[in-house]
Amino acid sequence: MPDFDEVDAKLLELLQANDRLSLQELGETAGVAASTVNDRLKRLAKRGIITGHHARLDPEAVGRGLLAFLFVAWADPSVEAEFLERVKRSSSVLECHHVTGEWNYLLKVRVAGTRALESFLAETIKAVGGVTRTQTIIALSTAKETIALPIA
Repeated sequence: MPDFDEVDAKLLELLQANDRLSLQELGETAGVAASTVNDRLKRLAKRGIITGHHARLDPEAVGRGLLAFLFVAWADPSVEAEFLERVKRSSSVLECHHVTGEWNYLLKVRVAGTRALESFLAETIKAVGGVTRTQTIIALSTAKETIALPIA
């Protein structure tokens, strides 16, 4: 159960929708003074609930128009350390999830196009000794993509 009150919840919802709102605007909408908003935001950050503020970029505009999801598998657990090190170093990997089922990991990757994806697979994923198989799914379009979490 979340450890914050209704005002904190409202502030978190507002920030997820638009983190460029002023303290005054946040306070007016949440029904508290700007100084109270400032104190609450500092407290939420200190507690690790707010972990950062980010600009959302258009992938096409920055040359990362191809979105792909990669499943990766191996049989030998010793492969994992090198795999994770390569993934952490790669700017193309947006997300990396350890998953259940027949795969070890699921990656969300953004690259310029199919040639860049081919290079990424060869130089980053398949270059890890012990990776036995991969499956790549290319997104044709995106109906919804968000990092906003529901606050209830």
